[in-house]
Amino acid sequence: MMHSFDLRVYYEDTDLAGIVYYANYLKFIERGRSEWVRSLGVDQTRLKAEKGLVFAVRRVAADYLRPARFDDELQVVTECLAVTGARIELRQEVLRRLDELGSDQLAQERLFVALVTLVCLSDTGLASRIPPEIRAKVLSARA
Repeated sequence: MMHSFDLRVYYEDTDLAGIVYYANYLKFIERGRSEWVRSLGVDQTRLKAEKGLVFAVRRVAADYLRPARFDDELQVVTECLAVTGARIELRQEVLRRLDELGSDQLAQERLFVALVTLVCLSDTGLASRIPPEIRAKVLSARA
């Protein structure tokens, strides 16, 4: 099951060439991941306050395929690939919406792809097992 998050490119997201600055794609996928976790019913603020646990990015392998530009309508798609004791593996894409002439359907162009590894950390900064109730929610998103 995939999660989608829509956003628009603002002038502040672009560089002098008028294209989205490369680091902003990481911000875009961060927003997509946060909304994906929220859609699972996981309250990250409460998780930190009650259990001292947070999710942190351990690794990102990113491919920049095409540039996004000012005012583009983008969609961040998040897909869970795997869940282990303390890690979640995700694939995230940033797509640009393209209007298809003479069609009611929207076409999309892939701009950016990332494989992301999240790790569950305790407040001491050490890896910690994902709580069973959260693991169950993440696993249900893979169905």
